[in-house]
Amino acid sequence: MSAEKYSQKRWRSVRNLALLPVLLFIFHAFASCVSEDEFSDTPQGNFEALWKILDEHYCFFDYKKAEYGLDWDEVYRRYKSQFAGSMTKSQQFEVLANMLAELRDGHVNLYSPFDVGRNWTWHEAYPANLSDTLLRRYLGTDYRIAAGLSYRILDDNTGYIRCASFANSLGEGNLDEILYYLSPCRGLIIDLRNNGGGLLTSAEQLAARFFNEETLVGYMQHKTGRGHSDFSELQEQRLKPSNGIRWQKKVVVLTNRSVYSAANEFVKYMKCSPLATIVGDRTGGGAGLPFSSELPCGWGVRFSACPMYDRNRQSTEFGIAPDHQVALSADDQAKNRDSIIEFARNWLGN
Repeated sequence: MSAEKYSQKRWRSVRNLALLPVLLFIFHAFASCVSEDEFSDTPQGNFEALWKILDEHYCFFDYKKAEYGLDWDEVYRRYKSQFAGSMTKSQQFEVLANMLAELRDGHVNLYSPFDVGRNWTWHEAYPANLSDTLLRRYLGTDYRIAAGLSYRILDDNTGYIRCASFANSLGEGNLDEILYYLSPCRGLIIDLRNNGGGLLTSAEQLAARFFNEETLVGYMQHKTGRGHSDFSELQEQRLKPSNGIRWQKKVVVLTNRSVYSAANEFVKYMKCSPLATIVGDRTGGGAGLPFSSELPCGWGVRFSACPMYDRNRQSTEFGIAPDHQVALSADDQAKNRDSIIEFARNWLGN
């Protein structure tokens, strides 16, 4: 295919290897409904291609129209007039990235050789509620590390696990060793703050340690056509308990606005565990499985394609509220105390 022509059949799955059989089925469904329209490698052609890719395959149009009045057709009319044949690549990128920002979705990105278009307002406009200095104080220097998790027993016999990412697979043997080591503790804290996600399989692996029976934890859908409302029936997400060591005491999960994507799903799962309490700030969201495509100029675009819901059939795209809203106070920071960790310790003690 020449550099000037683009076909929307050029699909590639992106990033998330979790739920592989489901994703392969979704990919097949997407490929079967992709149009044959071609666009030229011009500012106008790239704009038309990008708008149409999202128009036919993005999964949250109806939801975001209801939430904040998003009108994708109005976005088309407003941005179409900003494109001219004399635009530089940088100018094209800026306007296209601004158009994508109208979706308010951290899973929507535009990739060029010189920049990445992104929308991070889901956490940038909120307090961090996390201090690296305080984390080092609680972890110390003699903490243990396994499968990317840092853990130790705090001085009040509370177990503490710092889970900063789900980017890597968690070994079942590692999780057995961690929970066995922490088993004498009165309760457990899982500090998920600033976990931007990664593999859903890793989130499921960890959550499965806090369930004793198979549990309905949510639902998902896939696109079945080009219309904004063309989706399959809701498909159940069920979490099976681990065959390894399972935690049987209280557990508190710490959250802030930078908990996103697979980490947001982990919080959704833990909301269904009778052992768990969620403490901190509302999560950042990210409830759409991402896929990617390509523009005529070769730039990549990633977007949310398959919506996921909690067990009450509610979208978690804009985050999950904690059971207890707790912020990191300036007064506690001055005393070298993490307000959110201390609340969790008191909760476990009571």
